[in-house]
Formats: sequence, C-alpha cells, structure tokens
Amino acid sequence: MTKQDLKIVFFGTPEFAVASLDRLATEGFNVAAVVTATDKPAGRGHRLLQSDVKRYAVEKGIPVLQPSSLKDPAFIAQLEKIGADLFIVIAFRMLPEAVWTMPPLGTFNLHGSLLPRYRGAAPINWAIINGDSETGVTTFFLKHEIDTGDIIDQAKIAIGPDENLGSVYDRLMHIGADLTVGTVNRIIDGTLTTTPQNSTGLEAPTPAPKIFKETCRIDWGKDARAIHNLVRGLSPVPGAWTMLATDDTDNTTVKIFETYVSNRPTDLQPGQIMIDGTKLLVVCGDRSLLEIKELQPAGKRRMGASEYIRGARLGEAHFASIK
Repeated sequence: MTKQDLKIVFFGTPEFAVASLDRLATEGFNVAAVVTATDKPAGRGHRLLQSDVKRYAVEKGIPVLQPSSLKDPAFIAQLEKIGADLFIVIAFRMLPEAVWTMPPLGTFNLHGSLLPRYRGAAPINWAIINGDSETGVTTFFLKHEIDTGDIIDQAKIAIGPDENLGSVYDRLMHIGADLTVGTVNRIIDGTLTTTPQNSTGLEAPTPAPKIFKETCRIDWGKDARAIHNLVRGLSPVPGAWTMLATDDTDNTTVKIFETYVSNRPTDLQPGQIMIDGTKLLVVCGDRSLLEIKELQPAGKRRMGASEYIRGARLGEAHFASIK
C-alpha cells in the first residue's frame, strides 16, 4: 500500500490539529475529507467563525463535513460512501462507536500527553499546573472508554520550570505532527505494534478534566511554586485570575499571565501586596513572595507590572483569598 492508496478521513477542529493535517497533505497522503465543528457565531455581529481545520481544508481543496450530530444517519452514510481505510482524530469530540469502528484499519487519536497520564480534555494544562518536568504526545487506537486505547507510539519533551502553556502547546503541536505522520507510515509498511495501557511498567492513569472558571482562580493560601505553576499552565488562555480588594473601590477581577517565584520570606498574610520599586509582589501561603510580571485588570489591556503600578491606586490593596 502507498500513501496515495491509503484513503484517510481526518477529524479535528483547532490549530493543534492543523499542523498534523498540513504534514499529511504536504507529504502527499490521500486525505479524502476532513470532519470538523460547525461554524460558530462570534463577536457583536455574530459573524460565523470557521474552525482552523476548516479554513485550512478549504484553502487546500479538501472536502469538508460539518455534522451537527455525529450520529446523524446522513453523516454516517457520507462517511461510508467515502470508503476510507483509516480515520485520524486530533483535538475533536468523542466519536460514536458507529464512526470509529468504520474504517478497516481502525481509528487512531493523537493525544497531548504521555498516556495513560492525563486522560481527558486538558492534558497540557494539567501537566504544567502539576509542575511536571516532562510531557509529550501519544498516538493510540480508539476504544469505548475515552483515552484508554492501545498505545501506538509516543514522543517526549522536557517542560522548563518557567515555560507556559503557549510554549508547550506549540512544541507539542509540531512533534505531534511528526508522530502522526510516523504512525501512518508504520501502518502503511506493516511495522506497527501496540501496547495496552494497563501493561506492566506504565504509570497509573491520571485525569486531565476540562478547565472551568473556578479552576483558574488563584488560592493565595497555596505555596508560591504551586501558584506559579497554575499561572503558567493557564497562560496565555484562559488565564489565571484573582480578586483585587482596595481601600477605595469594590473588588476587581485581575488576570495574571506571568509570575516569578521569589525566595524572599515575609511575615505578612497571604494575598497581601508589596511594591518594591517597579516590582509587584504578593505574599503566598508559604510566606514567600511571588512576583507578578504581567497582568490584566478587568476592562483594561494586558500590561507589565511596572506600568500597572504607575497607574493603579493600590493603597492597602490585597488579593482576596478563596473562602
């Protein structure tokens, strides 16, 4: 079987999936169609916004399917008519069994973690939030339970102690494209092997649940390193946040995007703010200081701490703790 003989249907929505789709298309693989999310209204004018995968597919002339329901009989019939040998899923919603069991060579997924570690919707976020020193990507065949299928291949990267979500995401996106192409080549040449996720020697499964607003709220009662990890695991989006309480205004929401762990001890209370020249420092639960380097008050643009200090009336301000 050759690249041109192997007919692929690609399922994906965001930019993370585009890198792999581009590699497949550029290297001459037969991508017969893509399946992506329906267009969504966005902005004040409710203009319909296309997914990153759709924009790429339209530009390259690849047929696009956008079912509102993956169980729609008309959509199932469309897939059957294409007659694909292989389905590839990257950053897409859960497929019904009638879909992922359809192609004779199976359906594989590219996941942003070293499975079975971080099964779930936000694996890259949680690896950073938990302070891991490495992460990676995994290709695996789909089965009934989400993110539990047999592992095909993995690739690892180190996570720097101050590296944020945006940087790790970009690197995983590109090594994920390498892994995706490598997996397809192994399917073509017949050298593919798999490893069950319950095999001896693999880590115990860990969850990576969806990120919600309350997940992003900073608890100043935690130690400085844990708060620093939360901030970088949510930067640049959705952003960690806290409530600023001042002596002359109501509480204001502030998003924090970049921090630095200072080893300076203090006897002040968690959440209290210290100004040291152009530095904005906050007391954490271990009585150490966390320097805030970049933030965004509600209704204003993102800015550096020195600019914020010049324009803010902080007085006896402090960041409110979670009760």
